[in-house]
Amino acid sequence: MSSTKFGKNEFIACCGSTKFAEQMVADGPFLTYNEAVIAANNIWFNKVDVNGWLEAFAAHPQIGQNSSAAAHKTSANWSKGEQSTARATATDSTLQELHEWNFRYMQKFGFVFLICASGRTTPEILSELKRRFSNRPIVEFENAAQEQMKITELRLQKLFSNKEVSTSTQVQATASDVTKADEDRLTILGGHLTTPLTTSDAKSSPITTRVRPPITTHVLDVAQGCPAAGIEVMLEMYHTNKVVPVFGNAEKDNWIFHGSSTTDKDGRSGQLMKVVDDLSPGLYRISFNTGKYNPHGFFPFVSVVFVVKESQKNEHFHVPLLLSPFSFSTYRGS
Repeated sequence: MSSTKFGKNEFIACCGSTKFAEQMVADGPFLTYNEAVIAANNIWFNKVDVNGWLEAFAAHPQIGQNSSAAAHKTSANWSKGEQSTARATATDSTLQELHEWNFRYMQKFGFVFLICASGRTTPEILSELKRRFSNRPIVEFENAAQEQMKITELRLQKLFSNKEVSTSTQVQATASDVTKADEDRLTILGGHLTTPLTTSDAKSSPITTRVRPPITTHVLDVAQGCPAAGIEVMLEMYHTNKVVPVFGNAEKDNWIFHGSSTTDKDGRSGQLMKVVDDLSPGLYRISFNTGKYNPHGFFPFVSVVFVVKESQKNEHFHVPLLLSPFSFSTYRGS
């Protein structure tokens, strides 16, 4: 399989941070979209500084508004598409309210309200803006960084998809210069190139047949016999280029952030990673902020570490937490 090479300008369109784009070029080229996503998360959360985060935030238009004339052309087009649902569900009154809350948010935090708007309606976005407005600035800065990574992953997916379409088009164009028999053969090959779900290597395609992320969790409060709502959850993966650690030998800096969420009223977390067909084999860790949920309990936080083997990369891993103030247990569910 050949690597996919992109330039600095293409990565700037995905993120907006110059430091991020330069580091992605340095770390590339990437064999697959999944490989690029792992590198992007590591770079964004571990190598890009505060100024780089703010540079990326500033590249986005406010929700409900058009990009400026100086904005990156590709990024501006993507932003327009990502906000299409919001625009279709907006009214004059909700747009006005959104404008007012955007202004209040900017005044409080100093940067634009950032949310992965793809598929979200204007009322949903407005509700989330109001909810996050009450956060402390340091908390909201982290929230914005996480939303930026969601947007970056979505745009990396578009980048890889566009490259595949371009490659397929080039293959089909050469068919006009060969015999009819060869033309038929190349047409068939071109059809396979543009139908990722039929390829023998699912990792080469960003399109997935899964309907949910391959790693999920929920939390049950066994002391009260009900779901545990409001618990912060974080998913990390041990750096794939490092040797899998043994007990007592896991370097903390080698854990790469995948995603975070907060459990809902049913105790279920939101999406902790992208929906992909093939889960990268390796060591994973789900951490729960149990101390905030049980301030008088014994555990300030709980981390569950588990391994995904090469033979299990197509399987689903549901890792629930059964929690009480002074004990917890877990298992692999379905």
